[in-house]
Amino acid sequence: MPFSIISKSFPPPSQALSETHEASLTQSRETGDVIPEPQSQSALATRRETPEVKPWAHFVAGGVGGMTSATLTSPLDVLKTRLQSDFYQSQIIASRNARGIPPPQSLSLPRSALLHFRETFQILFSIHRVEGWRALFKGLGPNLTGVVPARAINFYAYGNGKRVISQHFNHGKEAAWVHLCAAANAGIITGTMTNPIWLVKTRLQLDKSQAEKTGTLSNRQYKSSLDCVRQTFRAEGVRGLYRGLSASYLGVTESTLQWVLYEQMKLYLKRREERLMASGNVPSYVDSTLSWTGKVAGAGMAKFFAAIVTYPHEVVRTRLRQAPMKDGRMKYTGIVQCFTTIWKEEGVASLYGGLTPHMLRVVPSAAIMFGMYEMILPLLGAQA
Repeated sequence: MPFSIISKSFPPPSQALSETHEASLTQSRETGDVIPEPQSQSALATRRETPEVKPWAHFVAGGVGGMTSATLTSPLDVLKTRLQSDFYQSQIIASRNARGIPPPQSLSLPRSALLHFRETFQILFSIHRVEGWRALFKGLGPNLTGVVPARAINFYAYGNGKRVISQHFNHGKEAAWVHLCAAANAGIITGTMTNPIWLVKTRLQLDKSQAEKTGTLSNRQYKSSLDCVRQTFRAEGVRGLYRGLSASYLGVTESTLQWVLYEQMKLYLKRREERLMASGNVPSYVDSTLSWTGKVAGAGMAKFFAAIVTYPHEVVRTRLRQAPMKDGRMKYTGIVQCFTTIWKEEGVASLYGGLTPHMLRVVPSAAIMFGMYEMILPLLGAQA
């Protein structure tokens, strides 16, 4: 009998847990349905404030942005590469001597700048006139083959590197040094993985077309991108595909500087928008326009400043990637030797050869690429 009293007084543990759980639920008085209690506001806020991490979104957005900008600015890229090469520099010098034009060093700054602009556009128009409009897109195939993975890798490495560095070393907060480390890391990774593609693109663009020689295709050195890879591998080995890599690493300074400046401009725009919202004022037309054009303009300005400061490495990188001379020797064997050779033979002005088309290309290219990147990321459910 006592045992029966005890069993009636204390229900089994499973039943007790079930009754406790049911007691924590709300029952509708009209229908008798059990209605679970809503989650706390703090839990919901925490879930909203912690977005889902999507590392692949940076890869896709960067690749699309790079493809768009490279296609639209391909003619200026061809022009820039030709002006950087010593072959076209010698043609320009011969043309000046034939017309009795003194060297740019002996001219005033306005006359020298005017001469540079005139020669730049003369070469651009001559490409279309002598070789046809398709020549303006020469090397676009390997260029896209390089740009799409290069930009995808760069944006992927930077976006995720910034997140990892800030979370593990700066308590989840972004800072200028975080952007600096992430950008340098992304530049080194990108340069190492894509150098062979850029070498092929450069050599194809510098390959003198038959319109400049005898009018037949038999004298072309490279028949295609694959043929360029084969010839380079046979003549120079695997190391030949990585010529100019050291100059690419030197160019990491440009991409790093660009990323840091771009992030600071984004921070300025963000703080401006926060001050505007805190003031309670209605955003004007200028404020609304600046909110969506500010990042695009900031990307172009950051690229302009970074390219001006670090441009000589572009010329050195192009020279180091040129094909060997007829006797099989390489004219340029290293960064220091290339710098000194250009300085002695052509003067310091040649270190800025092709600057005009380069700036005309990279500034709008950066604006297009970063604009596409910032537009696509939210569509993929990620944050920049």
